Amino acid sequence: MGPRFRGDDTFAWVITVATNNPLRDITGTILLAGAGKMGGAMLTGWLAGGLDPRRVAVVDPFISPEISALAAQGVALNPDVKTAGAVETLVVAVKPQMFREAGARLKPFVSDQTSVVSIMAGTTIASLQEVCGGAVVRTMPNTPAAIGRGITVAVAANNVSPAQRAVADALLRATGSVEWVEDEGLMDAVTAVSGSGPAYVFLLAEELARAGVEAGLPEALATKLARETVAGSGELLHRSELPSSTLRQNVTSPGGTTAAALGVLMGEPGLRDLMIRAIAAATKRSRELAK
Repeated sequence: MGPRFRGDDTFAWVITVATNNPLRDITGTILLAGAGKMGGAMLTGWLAGGLDPRRVAVVDPFISPEISALAAQGVALNPDVKTAGAVETLVVAVKPQMFREAGARLKPFVSDQTSVVSIMAGTTIASLQEVCGGAVVRTMPNTPAAIGRGITVAVAANNVSPAQRAVADALLRATGSVEWVEDEGLMDAVTAVSGSGPAYVFLLAEELARAGVEAGLPEALATKLARETVAGSGELLHRSELPSSTLRQNVTSPGGTTAAALGVLMGEPGLRDLMIRAIAAATKRSRELAK
């Protein structure tokens, strides 16, 4: 279970981590290639979740001050093949466009016993096997991982063992929920929906604030109302077991103000058509990145 930040279940999370924490059971070396925003968020989640810092090495040509500070805890920075030792899991968090160049430098760290966990959009299992070798797990996380509320979808190659899958699952769950699929063909649509999805939500907050200003609200007030409304609605959706459609209907009184606005958003053309087109465009681009 990854870290969660709801006040009503903090104690339960602490008990769960203390009694059932697979991160503490990892004994091999975890090599993180790329410690940018997503890679850094994963590393933070691992250490906060109980992974021994001495089990972690980071390879990145541009080490940030925040990552550099972790060296004092035992995290190895830019080791060579000899000092890194046997790498149990290589987590590849570089930009997809840089993978071919970076992958060639990473391959010497990979043995027949190494699992390679990729968080790169559009990079196929076949490409990872060709460039890095190892037993490949292809994943797609999203940026709420930075606060332990991400969701990651993963698919494993046929040569990934149950033990390797368990380690990959533990590393991924340190930043939120994990869903495993068997069909790699789903990953481009996953990337379009959840990988890129946070940007759509941020755009909603941005445009909601802009519309509030157009309706006469001061900019600061419109921005605060939009941010808090999106954030609060997201938390309600997270906590509730009701479908999103039911939550929407619960806010909508017949003939009321919400119904008037939804008549525009759900009309023709409306938000549904825009989202279908947007997801199709992102899915197409994810496939193009694989070429």
